[in-house]
Amino acid sequence: MISDTVKKGFQRAPHRGLFRATGIRNEDFPKPFIGVCNSYTDIVPGHCHLNKVGEWIKQCIRDAGGVPFEFNTIGICDGIAMGHSGMKYSLPSRELIADSVESMVKAHCFDAMICIPNCDKIVPGMILGAVRANIPTIFCSGGPMMAGHINGKAVDLISIFEGVAQFNNGKITEEELEAIEKEGCPTCGSCSGMFTANSMNCLCEAIGLALPGNGTIPAVDPQRKDLWKQAALRVVEMALAEAPLPRDIITLESLDNAFALDMAMGGSTNTVLHTLAIAREAGIKYDLNRINQISQRCPNICKVSPSCSYHIEDVNAAGGISAILKRVDECVPGLLNTDAPTVSGRSLGETIIAAEVRDNDVIRTRERVYSQDGGLTILYGNLAEEGAVVKKAGVSAPMMEFEGEAICFDSQDEACDGILAGKVRSGHVVVIRYEGPKGGPGMQEMLAPTSYIMGAGLGDSVALITDGRFSGGTRGACIGHISPEAAEGGLIGLLRDGDKIRINLNTHTLEALVGNDEIGHRRAAAPQWKPREIGGWLQRYSLVVNNASTGASLIQ
Repeated sequence: MISDTVKKGFQRAPHRGLFRATGIRNEDFPKPFIGVCNSYTDIVPGHCHLNKVGEWIKQCIRDAGGVPFEFNTIGICDGIAMGHSGMKYSLPSRELIADSVESMVKAHCFDAMICIPNCDKIVPGMILGAVRANIPTIFCSGGPMMAGHINGKAVDLISIFEGVAQFNNGKITEEELEAIEKEGCPTCGSCSGMFTANSMNCLCEAIGLALPGNGTIPAVDPQRKDLWKQAALRVVEMALAEAPLPRDIITLESLDNAFALDMAMGGSTNTVLHTLAIAREAGIKYDLNRINQISQRCPNICKVSPSCSYHIEDVNAAGGISAILKRVDECVPGLLNTDAPTVSGRSLGETIIAAEVRDNDVIRTRERVYSQDGGLTILYGNLAEEGAVVKKAGVSAPMMEFEGEAICFDSQDEACDGILAGKVRSGHVVVIRYEGPKGGPGMQEMLAPTSYIMGAGLGDSVALITDGRFSGGTRGACIGHISPEAAEGGLIGLLRDGDKIRINLNTHTLEALVGNDEIGHRRAAAPQWKPREIGGWLQRYSLVVNNASTGASLIQ
């Protein structure tokens, strides 16, 4: 066992002495040492119950014959950080989490690890750390939040954000906004729609890092406790017998499976960012064009809030991720790599074969797909030479092809003020720049401006493009991850108010209708970009981060 490095032989007497101080007994030393990587914190709704989850999982590990050692990572609530400078720390926190996981595992020589993430950057951060450590690892999240209900209508966090703009425009009263606020987040768990947290927890199933149910069983459902127990028992088995390691599981083929699921259910655009970073960490060259190739083959068979009134609890009741993958395999035989290994010890195909679709409205049949292609699309053009991404599943039919005039803002704050002040009108393409990984720095999510556009009733007449990124809760013609970003000389930084911008999701193009000579003149006259004075570790981050086309990976 790996843990023999720190517990076996006379030279390790000091190490054993330290272990004894933590409560380890003689009979524990021959057992596998299991790292329990928890992201518990009081301030994040998706994580505030994970201390109890950790205790339950540790007891299950002990019952299975293992010795658990719990350690924690940080966790940032994107919803609370949203709309102010705190959001700049969200994406960079992924790297801190990865570093902390790697450090704990490498320093303490665990035989295996169970990761208990739940929200946004925590899931991919732990995956990056697990890839580096490369010991038997299983992911078991805290589970999604239930949706709230007002007068029989489901509401969630996005309902609250959009309610702000509705109130600002006189469409609802202050009392109605307060009612939405009180009901939108009714339980613990990751926010109830197909936002980034739930998207990543679902993708863990498709990649093979988690057991079925990881992405969809609600945090407050008793079945969740059974899943945590199954994961705890399995991680001890993985420590004692030959089991696939993270680098065995994360392959080109399993990442294809992840993107097929993403296309089938219209996940967050952030999944592209994180999956590219995971591929890079695993030494896999993953071409953005590959995502479009999968999208062109994979139908969109499931929509979840914010693209639909359904929520994750509805997907779970309909059969969960295994059911979606089974339906994808039926719709497009050969698209999924069903031989891909998973942490269960079974292949993906063996895992999904027993699944049952229990609701053909939530998970649609081949004859009733939302679209013949997938929920995400990669765009290219002079505005996105290295790519941009849009959640096509959240775009209405009139906005699939759109041409409008640019109205430019050099920060999210400027854009929010401009939208709420009525400066954005029908026919505009809102340009938000200098919000990329380097320029922000930190590439903050921008749920506020997209929600304000929707709340103002402009969703079918205004587009938004940015070198920043969006929350998984974003819907509408919102194009993010534009690369190269403004801070590294991308054309988005040279746009002016009134420039014509053409968007065509059907041909995967994003273009500024500005002549090459004019672009050359603007580039020659443009002042040199100066980093924002942020201070702290974000200043260092801005110096070593790549643009979104690499998953905002750090320079290696």
